[in-house]
Amino acid sequence: MFHFKRLALGLAMAFGALSGAQAATVTISCGSVGQDFEFCKKHTEEWSKKTGHTVKLFTIPNSTTDILALFRQMFAAQSSDLDVLNVDVVWPGVIKDHLVDLKKYSKGVEKEHFPAIVANNTADGKLLAMPWFTDAGLLFYRKDLVEKYGQKAPATWEELATVARKIQDGERAAGAADFQGFVFQAKAYEGLTCDAVEWLSSFGGGNIVDASGKVTVNNPNAVAALKTAHSWIGTIAPTGVLNYAEEDARGVFQNGKAAFMRNWPYAWSLGNGADSTIKGKIGVLPLPKGGANGKNAATLGGWQLAVSKYSKNPDAAADLVMYMTSKEVQKERAVKGSYNPTINALYQDKDVLAANPFFGSLYDVFTSAVPRPATVTGLKYPEVSSAFWNATHDVLSGKASAEDSLKKLEGRLNQIKRNKW
Repeated sequence: MFHFKRLALGLAMAFGALSGAQAATVTISCGSVGQDFEFCKKHTEEWSKKTGHTVKLFTIPNSTTDILALFRQMFAAQSSDLDVLNVDVVWPGVIKDHLVDLKKYSKGVEKEHFPAIVANNTADGKLLAMPWFTDAGLLFYRKDLVEKYGQKAPATWEELATVARKIQDGERAAGAADFQGFVFQAKAYEGLTCDAVEWLSSFGGGNIVDASGKVTVNNPNAVAALKTAHSWIGTIAPTGVLNYAEEDARGVFQNGKAAFMRNWPYAWSLGNGADSTIKGKIGVLPLPKGGANGKNAATLGGWQLAVSKYSKNPDAAADLVMYMTSKEVQKERAVKGSYNPTINALYQDKDVLAANPFFGSLYDVFTSAVPRPATVTGLKYPEVSSAFWNATHDVLSGKASAEDSLKKLEGRLNQIKRNKW
């Protein structure tokens, strides 16, 4: 009897400890506004009901540059305020020392995701983040206006400029004085790096740094690419585009004030929402080629979910990550928010394709997107990108010629590199 009481007491204590462990509070950072926030709220609440854990949503800045700066401050302080982090595709190599290895939690499910993204999220044999959604730059356009002016969808940047100018002039003559031909991301931030990598690649100008680590940005094709982009400012694009991020461009386009827009796939569902003035009038294409001998190029984007090494509840946090990146959650985000899944099977899912027809027709765009040189430059990537977007912004704003800016950038990047990345 004595032993039974001791056993019963032991079991009770163990159960109490287990119950306490199950009642964790996990804080997650997702997108802070719009549908990003709503999806995050919905799916974390679902997980909370299933597990008994409590979830808090952490408000982060809108700019990717500002988010990374905030995370680095928290890492420096070894803060446990944030358990689950949303991680840009170019960050794993930059913040790898502060993330939990998820391999013991994933149970091999990462094999269902795009191998290239899983490889991107793996460092020193550790799975530092699970793919959440992927991205690639796309050209959105007004199908109705292209048809109205007897034009065809552009295949090159030169054709885009011609068609955009024709539509812009026609709409302004008809009374829409503030109508624009083309809007994109030209603010001095990471989004401009994404846009400019596409321009360089489409013109055959390579990347900022090649796969071997050599700085290659200063070449004639890259000069031609930036000269072309500069020619849009004040002609088919407003000078205000120099301060545009993704949402600024989307706002103009979705309000019916632009013929063309460069943006990420998420803009599709919003542009076709019930409150959109251009619902049903949007077409989607690969971004144009840089001339007859150029190619279509889209920068690889996307976000991952990771667990902070300083989390007090890493097991619960990892379980939340696995739920948020699951096939079921990715499917709902794809159908309702046009977020590109990272799970290959969902590109054959009839519900996903019905909601996003271009997921099928532009599948190759998503699987062959151009990565920014984050892997090769490692911890120095933020400096590399900052130097690149500032040099590009100087060209777009007319502060420097493409030739001078890229020559100066080449020297700056070699200075950042020194002996090695």
